[in-house]
Amino acid sequence: MSQTNTKKQGLSPCRFITSFFGSPFRKTNGSLSNNEKRLPSLKCFSYKEIMNSTNSFHPDNLVGRGGYSEVYRGNLSDGQTIAVKMLAKDNNNANKEKEFLMELGVILHVSHPNTAKLVGCCIENGLYLIFNFTENGTLASALHGKSCESLPWPIRYKIVIGVAKGLHYLHKCCKHRIIHRDIKSSNVLLGPDYEPQITDFGLAKWLPNKWTHHAVIPIEGTFGYLAPEYFMHGIVDEKTDVFAFGVLLLEIVTGRKPVDSSTKNLLLWAMPHMESGDIAKLADPKLEANYDAEQLQRVVLAASYCVRQTSVWRPSMSEVLELLNKGHKSEIARTSIPKFSSDELDDYSMVFGYDIPEDIDLEDYL
Repeated sequence: MSQTNTKKQGLSPCRFITSFFGSPFRKTNGSLSNNEKRLPSLKCFSYKEIMNSTNSFHPDNLVGRGGYSEVYRGNLSDGQTIAVKMLAKDNNNANKEKEFLMELGVILHVSHPNTAKLVGCCIENGLYLIFNFTENGTLASALHGKSCESLPWPIRYKIVIGVAKGLHYLHKCCKHRIIHRDIKSSNVLLGPDYEPQITDFGLAKWLPNKWTHHAVIPIEGTFGYLAPEYFMHGIVDEKTDVFAFGVLLLEIVTGRKPVDSSTKNLLLWAMPHMESGDIAKLADPKLEANYDAEQLQRVVLAASYCVRQTSVWRPSMSEVLELLNKGHKSEIARTSIPKFSSDELDDYSMVFGYDIPEDIDLEDYL
C-alpha cells in the first residue's frame, strides 16, 4: 500500500506497519501484562534524521554487519544514541528483504527484558529499524574481542540466565512459538548493566500450536551452532534453539569460539570433559579460577543436556531454567537419559567436522 493510501486512512506510516502486522505472536488470554498486550508505540523517523544521526552512514559508524544487513551507530539531536539497522547496500536478494520484514513482524510483538526492543523505524528510501544502542556491544565482542579485560564469572552467569529467560519467553509465552534459529554470541546484546538481549530475528520462524516443526530449505544459520537434525534434514523446532543455546553455554564457560578458522570444534573438544566430570578444565583460563564452582557445574550440566544429538533427549527451555537453578536436584537430572555413546560421538564428528568447501571462509560465518 502506498504512503498516499496510508494517509487517506489517517494512519502514520509506523502506525500502519504496526496495524498491518497485527498481533499474531501475542497471547490473547490473561497470562500477559497490560503492557505486553498493548501494541508497541513506535517513533517514525525521517530519513533526514537517521542520515544526520549516522553522518550519512559513515563507515566510522558501522558497528555490525550480518548476512544481509548492516548496523550503524547514530546520535540524535536530543542526545539519544541509537542503532540503525538497514539492508546491506550491496544486497540484491529479494529473500533477504523478506527476512528483514520477518524480523520486523516478529520483533514488533515481543516484549521481554531479554529481547531487543524496537524503538522506531523509517520507511523513506528503504526500510530501517531503529533500536537503542548498547554501549557494551555484543556477547561475541565481550568474549572474543581485542580488549584485555575478561568478563568476570558473575556477569557470565547473569548472561546465561538472561538468555535462557529470553528463549523461554519466545518458546512458551507467545501466542505462536517463535523459533529464533540463529542463537549465537553475536546475536546477544549487552545492556548497560550487562543484562543480555536476544536480537536479530531475521531467520525466525513461528510455529502454530498444532505444528510440531518446520521443514526449512535452504539451511541457514551459523556454523558451530546448528543442530544435527537441522543441518542434515532442515527440521526446525524449539530444540533447534536449545541445541544452539547449549553451544552458547560452552562458549561462555570456555571463552572459545564454537568453530575457529582452523575448523577446530568446541563441542567435540568439550565433550570428553563433560562426560568425565572434569569441568574445571572447561573454565576459561582468563577467569583464573575465579568462579562459583556450583554455578559452573550447573551451567555445564545444562549444556550437556542441550547438545544431545537426538532432539528428544534435549530439555525444553523450562527444563533448562530448572537445570540452571537446581542442577542435579532438578527433575530432568534425576531421570534416566542415555549417556553419550561412541556412535553419537562419531555422528557429531560427521556433522561438526564440517566438510566445508575450500572456497568458504569460516570467519565470515562466525
